[in-house]
Amino acid sequence: MARRTEGVIESALNASALRRWSRAARTAATTELQTLRRQRQQARALVSRLADLIHVADSRLALPRIGSTAFARPGGTDWSWRPQAWRGPLEVKGMTAVPTQTMLGNEVTLFHNCTESELTLRQLRNTREEDLAPFALRLDVFRFDGTFLSLVLDLPQDAVQGLQRRHILRVSAIAEVERPLDIFVRLNIKHGPNTDTLVQELPRGGHEGMVEFDLAYTELNEKRLEKAWLDIIFGGPEMNQITLRDLTVCRYPRAEL
Repeated sequence: MARRTEGVIESALNASALRRWSRAARTAATTELQTLRRQRQQARALVSRLADLIHVADSRLALPRIGSTAFARPGGTDWSWRPQAWRGPLEVKGMTAVPTQTMLGNEVTLFHNCTESELTLRQLRNTREEDLAPFALRLDVFRFDGTFLSLVLDLPQDAVQGLQRRHILRVSAIAEVERPLDIFVRLNIKHGPNTDTLVQELPRGGHEGMVEFDLAYTELNEKRLEKAWLDIIFGGPEMNQITLRDLTVCRYPRAEL
C-alpha cells in the first residue's frame, strides 16, 4: 500500500512540474526578463539531468540486454563464449588513426602494417530485433597501404581446459560490409613449443557466417596446452566499412562413429 501511495504522489508531482514548465514555455515571450533569466538557468540544469537519464535508460532498456550470452549452440556443447566487446560496454568506445597492436578492451587487438593509419575502430550498441549480441564492432577503412588487417581475439583460459583432438570449435559471425571482401578466421592453439593453426574463410554473400575447426587435423598435445586465439583477417579492406554485429565461439565433441 505504501508503494502505491508513493507512486500516486510521484505521478502528481510530475504532472504538476509538467504543467509548470508548459506554462512557462507558453508565456516565455512576455515573461519579465529577470524571471525569464531564472527560468532559463533552472531549465538548463533540468535538461542536463534529463539527458543523462535518457542516455542511461536508452542503453539499459534497449534490446538485447547488456551482458547477454544468448546464442544458438550445437548439441553437446561443453564450452561457449561471446567476447566482452560484443557483450558489454567498453571503457573506450572507439579510436581513430588506430596504430597497430592497439587493444579495444581486454580481448580484442587490431593489427595492420599500414605506414599511415586511416582506420577507425569503435563499439556500437545493437538495437535491431534480430540482434542477439548487445554490442557490435565497426571498422572504417579509408586509404589502406598495408598488406594485412586483422582483429586478434584472445580466447579465455577455460577454452583450452579439457580441450582434446576429438573436439570441434565453431566460430559464428554476423558481418555487414559496404563492399564485398574476403574474411578469414584463423584458429591458433599453442601447446608447448608448438603452435597449430587452422584457417577457414567465412562464406561470402551471407548475413551470418559460420566455420568449424576439427581438431583431429592438428598435432595437438593435449597435455601441454597453453593458450588459444583467433585471427579475424580482412582481405582488401580499403574504402570499406565493416560491422561485426556478433561473434561467438563454442566447443563440442565430434560425433563418434
